[in-house]
Amino acid sequence: MNKKNIIQRVLQHLSTELKATELAANNAHLAAIDDQSIAETQYDTVAIEAGYLAEGQSKRVDVIKNSIALFEQFYVRELKSSPTIVIGSLVQLEKGITNSNWLFIAPAAGGFRCVVEENNITVITPHSPMGQALINKEVNDEVSLLINGLTTAENIDYIHSII
Repeated sequence: MNKKNIIQRVLQHLSTELKATELAANNAHLAAIDDQSIAETQYDTVAIEAGYLAEGQSKRVDVIKNSIALFEQFYVRELKSSPTIVIGSLVQLEKGITNSNWLFIAPAAGGFRCVVEENNITVITPHSPMGQALINKEVNDEVSLLINGLTTAENIDYIHSII
């Protein structure tokens, strides 16, 4: 499976998200300074709320731009296979014979999902609970997540392959 295809998919998604977030930030800014938003009473907070929304959307734009920059740098580097899981690893986890998951360890965009070469891929970061559990593990290692202070058989996976 080609990791660069996954990175391209993530970059496409982030670019689309950036455009939508920039539009939302601009609209919130315009709403904050619009004549219709001027407070008529001391309890009228439309302009204040729109200003907070514009600020939040602007911060989200910065986060997305930073994620894009990380992925562009990531894309340029040669993504080699490693015997242990590191940032850039594509990991296949198995739970039994019929249930397998592919996870791509990336510097950002955790939670993004796509299909590449008929495989469902989920992007996770090393800061996520699953990412923390996977980093530095090897093929055939057991990976378990602690959920509500318990590790049960349902929370245990095995590393089938690392690309």
